[in-house]
Amino acid sequence: MPPEKIRIGNRTIEMDNLDKVIFPDIEFTQGDLLDYYRKISDPILLHLNDRPLTLQRFPAGIGEEGFYQKKASDYFPDWIQKTSIEVKGESKKQYQVVCNDIATLAYLVDQGCITFHIWQSMKDKLHYPDRMIFDLDPPDDDFELVRQGALELKELLDKIELKPFVMTTGSRGLHVVTPLDRNQKFDTVRGFAKKITDHLSVKNPNSFTTKLRKKERGRRLFLDYLRNSYGQNSVAPYSVRARSRAPVATPLDWDELKKGDLHSQMYTVKNILRRMGQKEDPWREIKKHAGSLESAQNKFEEI
Repeated sequence: MPPEKIRIGNRTIEMDNLDKVIFPDIEFTQGDLLDYYRKISDPILLHLNDRPLTLQRFPAGIGEEGFYQKKASDYFPDWIQKTSIEVKGESKKQYQVVCNDIATLAYLVDQGCITFHIWQSMKDKLHYPDRMIFDLDPPDDDFELVRQGALELKELLDKIELKPFVMTTGSRGLHVVTPLDRNQKFDTVRGFAKKITDHLSVKNPNSFTTKLRKKERGRRLFLDYLRNSYGQNSVAPYSVRARSRAPVATPLDWDELKKGDLHSQMYTVKNILRRMGQKEDPWREIKKHAGSLESAQNKFEEI
């Protein structure tokens, strides 16, 4: 079939594969995915804004192997925004995509991008993160352990006056994120995140661990602080995951953790829009709560 031209904002984009089924289990097409991202564009663009992206692409759908793409392709049109990145450990730079508008979102979907992964920093201060992130990764599908870890982490972050936000990942666990004032570099943020996870794992040695080797974790929840590094990324809020039923990474209110039926893949492309029609994005004002890492470090030493 010839490409279908779609007008989005002031751009006309040729969409080649709108009828391609990319989630066979639910008969969800690339056109359906485009429709989802257009409808969710306001909240997702809020979280993608001015951040380097890693694109997770599945040109043939999730039934075949996909790939991660950091460097922007040479054939991407000139109107796609990009930012120059210093490649860690190498004396070179590369350009990564920045997505600040619906047209870019649509173009990337047409390129087979299902999931958007974001940096913890923005393009104007790449070495200074505005978010500290904790990835709570269970040994299996034990979501009760994930829930426990998130609540323990929230309690500690509240004590040191860093505002915590929580999100299902659409995979197995939760992400807990706290916004920062961008006054500290990644190494400092990661070092402090490690202190926090070490504290929790010492306090709850039978439930939590920071061991990097899976065979050393046993049945404990892995408190992953390593995404707090230059060049690392995490799934963006409201991104679709390349898994059965097309689950969506979904920001939550903390009281939603009390729901007995909550799990990491609870929200999908089939129910997330209904949720958003009834409830505002719990992360919509995350930037207003940016905290001081230095102040938090001082409070942590008093615990």
